[in-house]
Amino acid sequence: MKIVVIGGGPGGYVAAIRAAQLGAEVTLVEKKYIGGTCLNVGCIPTKVLLHTAELFTTLQKESEDLGIKVEKFDIDWQRLQSRKKTVVSQLVGGVNTLLQSNKIKVMMGEASFLNRNQLEVQLLEGKKITVDFDHVIIATGSKPFILPIPGGDLGGVITSDEALSLEEIPKSLLVIGGGVIGSEFASVYSSMGTKVTIVEALPNIVATMDKEVADYLAVALKASGVDIYTNTKVEAIERTQRGLKVNTVTKEGNKSFEVEKVLLSVGRKPVTENMGLEKIGIKLNGDKIVTNKRFQTNVSHIYAIGDCRGEVMLAHVASAEGVVAVEGIMGKASKIDFKTTPYAVYTKPELAAVGMTEEQAKEQGYEVKTGKFPLYANGKSLIMGETNGIVKYVVDGKTEEILGLHMAGPRATELIAEGALALRLEATIEEIITTIHAHPTVGESLHEGAHAVHHSAIHLPK
Repeated sequence: MKIVVIGGGPGGYVAAIRAAQLGAEVTLVEKKYIGGTCLNVGCIPTKVLLHTAELFTTLQKESEDLGIKVEKFDIDWQRLQSRKKTVVSQLVGGVNTLLQSNKIKVMMGEASFLNRNQLEVQLLEGKKITVDFDHVIIATGSKPFILPIPGGDLGGVITSDEALSLEEIPKSLLVIGGGVIGSEFASVYSSMGTKVTIVEALPNIVATMDKEVADYLAVALKASGVDIYTNTKVEAIERTQRGLKVNTVTKEGNKSFEVEKVLLSVGRKPVTENMGLEKIGIKLNGDKIVTNKRFQTNVSHIYAIGDCRGEVMLAHVASAEGVVAVEGIMGKASKIDFKTTPYAVYTKPELAAVGMTEEQAKEQGYEVKTGKFPLYANGKSLIMGETNGIVKYVVDGKTEEILGLHMAGPRATELIAEGALALRLEATIEEIITTIHAHPTVGESLHEGAHAVHHSAIHLPK
């Protein structure tokens, strides 16, 4: 069985490895860098910057309370950039080692379909190669969506790719889009002294999250000096003598901001162009590749996974889809339970969610119960000096099955795995209550939040 995977990101390389494990002859084609956006200019380098930003903020604001004497310290931006490159390089090297150990043939170049059984690969060194296949898995990922704003092509207007590698920390930054990526960069740069402004067209930042949980982040960002303007649209960007002028409009009227840099962060779009998909009749919805639940396209031996489908654009979802696609090809039927998909925002406080929000559950007709536990009542959070947060369960009032878990606070992005497993097992809130949680941990708050559904949280006063 000859399988070609187009794209070496977290969807593609995982699919390639799983295919090799199941006995396929695998070729992986990657046009730029192994590890894709996530490893090189996305998840990993962003979290390197966020980790330093968190430590820097803690030392700035809490060192004396923590019993640490610090005379003078600052951000060494060039050293941080070097560390980011080292971490990325080590992880990319690890993926390359995995591909080699699984005897996967790697071609660095750009693939396009000649017909339904052959690809042409334009190698980076210029040579063209024809590759035959039995099955193809398209895993070409996504790229930043660029709003057609007048002035959006001016120097100093950047995407998340450039925001990771600026030559120096900007004095001021306006972020267009208060979603996950925009909020994370706002957290990074505001922590390092940049005056940050977020402009968001929707009523709330991180609008995909439960509003009650997302509000904890909004409060924290404002406390760190970030100005947040919601229900606000950008009309144009202009060059001025001092930098860039961003003109916005709201229901209350127009407002302008003068800043050094502007970050366009309004989402991402599938990468599906220049592949010859139309030539072989692959069905598209706009620029999204249409698939069934097993990630088959309408051309049955060609599959698509990850961001190029334009559905849930998360690295861990792409990886899961890659495994299911390969196992289907190799005759091992499997499926994904998308309701267990965790969402994570690596700000301070961290946000994490799985399952339905309270509003979504009500819209679907559930009789909803909720249980909430604030982290100011959690011992480990107090020890860490991170009490700005909450645990919130959304529960079916009739069966007490857990429908969703939403968190703001320290380690939320790690702890959400308990909620994902609870949804996968269709657990009831009683099953969380009767599970012993270690003390002292932030994870105890999950136990207390479960008790709170019955108004019986131990560590909250009546």
